[in-house]
Amino acid sequence: MATARDVMTRSVVSVGPDTPLLDVYRLFVSEQIHGAPVVDDEEMLIGVISSSDLLRAADEERDTAVSSSDYLRDLVEFSGPDWGRGLTDFQDRLAARTVAEVMTPNAVAVRPDTPVAEVARVLRQHQVHRVWVEDEGRVCGVVSTFDLLPLVEKAG
Repeated sequence: MATARDVMTRSVVSVGPDTPLLDVYRLFVSEQIHGAPVVDDEEMLIGVISSSDLLRAADEERDTAVSSSDYLRDLVEFSGPDWGRGLTDFQDRLAARTVAEVMTPNAVAVRPDTPVAEVARVLRQHQVHRVWVEDEGRVCGVVSTFDLLPLVEKAG
């Protein structure tokens, strides 16, 4: 019977709670990933950050900018000599926010010896696309829905 260890991706890129959101965005783009575990100084799993979390934070920053009178002239195209300042300021605002502010605590995780049928059940029950594989609290891999597809193909 296949286990999480058999299908997991072993190279996992993680971030710390103090990582700026702009750095996470750049990491996701460069690594072509949509989520990362959040680990503390001892590499213990404390949460997860996903592209959905980044989108939510960006939306919050945009809403704050729109409701602030300081940004009104940035909303009107070519309204003044500094009309392009909005993008830079938006990036600065995202750089000032950290992973700890938007991450999902209590990441969904399984042990390396968890059967893949149970991994699939956990994914479905929690309505997530990936589960972290942890051994003694430390991330040692990740299983995504894509990692399970070859097993489905074989069975068919």
